[in-house]
Amino acid sequence: MSFDDYKDRRFESSLKFDRYPHDVMPFWVADMDFQSPQPVIEALVERAKHGIYGYTLPPKSLLETIQQDLKDVYNWEIDTDWIIWLPGLVPALNVAAVAYAAKGEEIISPIPVYPPFLTAPKLRKRKLVTVEAEWRGNEWVLPLENLEVACSEKSRVFYFCNPHNPLGKIYSKAEITEIAEYCIDKGMVFCSDEIHCDLLLEQDAKHIPAASINEKIAQNSITLMAPSKTYNVPGLSCSFVIIPNDDLRRKFKAESVGYFNEINCFGYAACEAAYKYGKPWLEDLKKYLKQNYDLVYKKVSSLSGVDLKPMQATYLAWIEIKDLNLNNAAKHFEYYKIALSDGNPFQGKNHLRLNFATSRERLVEGMNRFEQGVLDALKGIDHSLQ
Repeated sequence: MSFDDYKDRRFESSLKFDRYPHDVMPFWVADMDFQSPQPVIEALVERAKHGIYGYTLPPKSLLETIQQDLKDVYNWEIDTDWIIWLPGLVPALNVAAVAYAAKGEEIISPIPVYPPFLTAPKLRKRKLVTVEAEWRGNEWVLPLENLEVACSEKSRVFYFCNPHNPLGKIYSKAEITEIAEYCIDKGMVFCSDEIHCDLLLEQDAKHIPAASINEKIAQNSITLMAPSKTYNVPGLSCSFVIIPNDDLRRKFKAESVGYFNEINCFGYAACEAAYKYGKPWLEDLKKYLKQNYDLVYKKVSSLSGVDLKPMQATYLAWIEIKDLNLNNAAKHFEYYKIALSDGNPFQGKNHLRLNFATSRERLVEGMNRFEQGVLDALKGIDHSLQ
């Protein structure tokens, strides 16, 4: 397949496309406009031919595929018994909140961040405490001194996001180790969402799973992963959590009881095919995404009033728009028929998130619309007020 091919998903009950009027180009939710790898499609077709779609257990071959993939890519050796299956990683954040913190105790999260990090503690009657990432020199950092200020005797869980959504930051081994060991010292479980770990924009970039660093960190961590973002199968609801520590795993399983059914047979089939046969497709995808990112970065850098800090991973550009002085930036840009994610739910005031995982032709058109919205805003035009 070619990533330049575009399939119109309007009128298909697509969350991404049907939330807005059909003449609005959607650049918001983390859902790519590319077909999944051919081996994934073929695996789903083959599974559909079976004709019986009963309750399904994770196949042994799938567990071994994930085990081998983690060893090959990250030199991380896991036991397949450490894997827990869930329909998504948002449920995992919620389960972690109740498994490791009591009502009224604290869960610490970086900001800005994917909104469920911020809503899960509140939904589960836990207290949310935030730590703000900062741009220092030429990179985003999550300062340990900020975490030290936020932490208290009631802090029980630290949510980590690596690569970071929406900052596009890949944390180094030293950065991860410092934060993870601080969590150990303070008695906080280290909950690491690594769902974007495969989507690295530079060829020499490297993702390091926190639990692969050393045994001490592994025994205090839970790692959230899925094929959904990498291979564009989020609608198949198949994710997994890796928990090396027996006690942490037992608590997580205990709090999961009664909330989730088994993963469906198609989710398992797609997951196995993706990790087993999807790597050539993934390499091509990363090259395409890098070219798209370069296009977005060049366009934003050419405009006054907006700013995009350099990214290392994901397909989600975090654009600062405070100098446009818009009352509601996302609504303003809808006037130009482009839908972007409002930064406020991420606790990222004066920002928009733009999904550039689409065909080059559509991205060019979308960025032209974005440019017009910026130019008019600089003239004092704010369509969110109309």
